[in-house]
Amino acid sequence: MIRPDDLEHCREVIRTGSYSFHAASKLLPANVRDPALALYAFCRLADDEVDEGDHKRRAVLDLQQRLDTIYAGQPRNAPEDRAFAAIVEEFEMPKALPDALLEGLAWDAQERRYNDLSGVRSYSARVASAVGVMMCVLMRARDGNALARACDLGVAMQLTNIARDVGEDARAGRVYLPLNWFDEVGLDVDAFLRSPEPSVATRRMTSRLLAEAHRLYLRSEAGVPALPRDARTGIYAARFIYDGIGTQLRRANFDNITQRAHTSKVQKLGWVGRAMLRSGLSMVTPRSPVLHARPLSEVAFLVDSASCESLPLGRTAALLDVLAQLQQREADIEQRSPRI
Repeated sequence: MIRPDDLEHCREVIRTGSYSFHAASKLLPANVRDPALALYAFCRLADDEVDEGDHKRRAVLDLQQRLDTIYAGQPRNAPEDRAFAAIVEEFEMPKALPDALLEGLAWDAQERRYNDLSGVRSYSARVASAVGVMMCVLMRARDGNALARACDLGVAMQLTNIARDVGEDARAGRVYLPLNWFDEVGLDVDAFLRSPEPSVATRRMTSRLLAEAHRLYLRSEAGVPALPRDARTGIYAARFIYDGIGTQLRRANFDNITQRAHTSKVQKLGWVGRAMLRSGLSMVTPRSPVLHARPLSEVAFLVDSASCESLPLGRTAALLDVLAQLQQREADIEQRSPRI
């Protein structure tokens, strides 16, 4: 069980750091909301340390150690670690899921770029869908079809984040849009990063990414009725709120360079009302056959890791390889540093 003081700390982290999830979480039942706050607080901590810190590689390696101590039952004496350790034990959280997040953050530390949409979806699977599947574990919904649709929602949310943050990322020297899209619209990536400006090319790529996100939002809806009844409103709300960011981008003529799309409290309340209506309808309408659609190939490993039939697995060779690369890079830097 999560300590009350640790839970309060996690609640405050989410309240000040993730407005969209904080709004949607209020609609979840307490038995899901409390562990979900602990989950998101730990993931937020991990993401912030890698994304905002000066030593990204070191932060990833430190996160690896933190996960290892959590799964060994000896978490660090920090609220997020203790709370996450509590939900790992209570819900038998497969280690492959936070390991997938770790791998995505390691890719960030390597400043990896993605050649095509499949690569972007692979990244999104790790940094977003892995969290969605962990949410399903907290709801004790481990049917493969429900997990696949949760992965659709996670990828859609991350594609929305990428679309919203193109300008911000470019000014930080990062690019997450598929590189082959730049070729198709005749825009040089390095020139764009040197001087990011809105253009027909950036608007076309943003529109294309949001279209893919919207397709996956629609597909994800089929999985919500497979979740516990009292959790459905919160998940529908998260789906509508995040998709609403894409709507704001469309209204701004896909300008994600000179402005950052955001949604208002009034809009969020509207989407919450829509979520309540959809949740009520889910009690009486037949389930969509889309529920049984095959998972995206990029997320299949997550579905396999968390489904009822899954077996415990160790860290993948791909993750071990990227962690070894980061460790070697840190060792090389330390060796070259002058000794005092």
